[in-house]
Amino acid sequence: MQISSFLLPKEQVAYITSSVSMLEAMEQLEHHHYTAIPIIDSAGKYIGTLSEGDLLWKLKNTPGLHFGNLHEISVSEIQNRVRNESVSINAQMEDMLTLAADQNFVPVVDDACIFIGIIRRKDIIAYYTRNITD
Repeated sequence: MQISSFLLPKEQVAYITSSVSMLEAMEQLEHHHYTAIPIIDSAGKYIGTLSEGDLLWKLKNTPGLHFGNLHEISVSEIQNRVRNESVSINAQMEDMLTLAADQNFVPVVDDACIFIGIIRRKDIIAYYTRNITD
């Protein structure tokens, strides 16, 4: 089965660009109640996922960084400790199971690697649950 029927489109997903500040990223995570958020570049290409853990490690390991100056740090300066893999919109659901084991969501890109949305782990699990019990 094609994954396009499970796609939560970009217009319905919170994401950030690599140029936003650490403070803005934290505010987006808080506002949307996310633990991780996709990052895209200025051309709209998916470049990674920023997690709460990435933010905490940056705060811990950067001397002089505190809540008062988070606006001075760009998301592009934060190391992503885990690489959330994206998949092509042409992928099959069978390709998603391994990724869903390690990721809350799977970013989906078009043939030019432009971010077009996500597929949530809960939707992947629901698909497999229906097919196992049928």
